[in-house]
Amino acid sequence: MKTRSTLEVEGRTLEVSNLDKVFYPKAGFTKGQVIEYYIQVAPWLLPHLKNRPITLKRYPDGVEGFFFYEKNCPSHRPKWVKTTNVKKSTGSIDYCVIQDLAALVWAANLANLELHTFLHKAPAITRPTALAFDLDPGAPATIIDCCKVALRLRALFDQLKLQCYPKTSGSKGLQIYVPLNRPTNYDHTKAFARTVAEALEKETPEAVVSKMAKVLRKGRVFVDWSQNDDHKTTINVYSLRAQDFPTVSTPLTWEEVAAAAKRERTHPLAFKANEVLARLKKKGDLFAPVLEIKQTLPHHVS
Repeated sequence: MKTRSTLEVEGRTLEVSNLDKVFYPKAGFTKGQVIEYYIQVAPWLLPHLKNRPITLKRYPDGVEGFFFYEKNCPSHRPKWVKTTNVKKSTGSIDYCVIQDLAALVWAANLANLELHTFLHKAPAITRPTALAFDLDPGAPATIIDCCKVALRLRALFDQLKLQCYPKTSGSKGLQIYVPLNRPTNYDHTKAFARTVAEALEKETPEAVVSKMAKVLRKGRVFVDWSQNDDHKTTINVYSLRAQDFPTVSTPLTWEEVAAAAKRERTHPLAFKANEVLARLKKKGDLFAPVLEIKQTLPHHVS
């Protein structure tokens, strides 16, 4: 039986339910704590969600239960939850757009633990605002190996006079974003990312793989360039992940990445909700430049 209550959020009354339900059993982290985390992180998170279509990933019974993706924004949504219509070959999809705190709380109450967004904003759905690489370690490789590859990516972009920013995936890998915020298209960014990934693989085939096949990933870092596509989403910065513990996709400093690559860090590169909030109060939003810096990719990687 559902237990219901209401929250007043920026002048809107929201019905929330089952706040005591445990969503992360190994941590004892409840649905109410999920909602509270998103309320507290909202000042830093919402700018990264603004105008971005989002795919919901819902866990009605918590991280150990079943989950499902929901592309079409639920028809029972409040009228004030914004949507954007994207035409597909077989119709169209009305994606949710999380523009404010009330919409964020509404989504969290649907047990939407993870925020999966596109690299573009509405209505310019063919124009990515960043280039993204997802570094995925194939066991026994770890996030430490991802850090070593990330440093190589940074060195490459330094040569191209382009700034890039690292964050954890909140799971086992690392992600590198190159802010663009200038007119471009996915044909260019995807081809560019693929060229970079293949170049890294060619230099060190024992450490890096650029091909999709999972059988090739053992002991290597898969540099996933394919995320640079108008139909693919990536975990949003500051999103919770559906892991054993409430870990979060967390921005890092390059000093933290370098220390991890040298195995000088005693603290693993995994940050839980409370740790991320503490980091934000101390360091601010390390990913803010991804929204602001304007850069142009060259047409070729030398």
